[in-house]
Amino acid sequence: MPIDVQPPRTRGSETTRTASPPRRAVPLLTWNVIAVVLGVGIWTVLARVGVSGLPGPQAVAVRAGELAMDGTLLDDSLASLRRVLIGFALGTALAIPVGFLMGWYRTARGLIEPYVQFFRTIPPLAVIPLAILLMGIGETPKIFVIFLAAFLSCVVSTFQGVVSVERTMINAARVLGANDAVVFRRVIVPASTPFILVGMRVGLGAAWATLVAAELIAAQEGLGYRMQQAQIYYDLPSIFVGLITIGVLGLIMDRLLLTAEKRLTGWQERR
Repeated sequence: MPIDVQPPRTRGSETTRTASPPRRAVPLLTWNVIAVVLGVGIWTVLARVGVSGLPGPQAVAVRAGELAMDGTLLDDSLASLRRVLIGFALGTALAIPVGFLMGWYRTARGLIEPYVQFFRTIPPLAVIPLAILLMGIGETPKIFVIFLAAFLSCVVSTFQGVVSVERTMINAARVLGANDAVVFRRVIVPASTPFILVGMRVGLGAAWATLVAAELIAAQEGLGYRMQQAQIYYDLPSIFVGLITIGVLGLIMDRLLLTAEKRLTGWQERR
């Protein structure tokens, strides 16, 4: 009867080891907080060494408190936010159907695309003189310039989303008996939604980037207007308050769009 002889087990020859527990990923919010703290720290150091008269965080915070106490900061923020929201809403509301038309109908693409590509090469800021001459110096030219920036950013993304839909999906829907309306509603629109939302985020950034220049048009209130007035008197803390306020408002709006994107495109694989 054979005897099963096993070699003696030594500590170095052990093959069974205790599996180490998986590392817990650091939450993204934690990295965001670390980034903000590091940024403020670097800003403080640069201000203390006297880089070109750069105001420190404390001076900017004091000035922000003064502008908030007398209501100036709130009024300017609401005025700028109103212009951005109206221009952005009008721009995206027109860009989405135009993008669908360009992507779905070849004739519409041939008629519209040359104008879209032409105006994309012209910075919205270059339209300001024309807007003043044609629309006056009221709110209309300010909103129009912001509208144009948002529209041009979003329409291309929407068009790209439509033409990027796999032909196999469309053919499969037609084999199952779907007509053009059903294919458009059940295939094209859902598949294009991620592109549309990305285009809206880009358009939102373009709207905020155009705001300061838009408020050059005889504005009496707004964050861009306040920054331009501060420039005349070399009021650097007020300029920083305006910059930070624009950044915070833009970031909040972008996070809201990102939340909507996650809800509407939950079927997508994410990293």
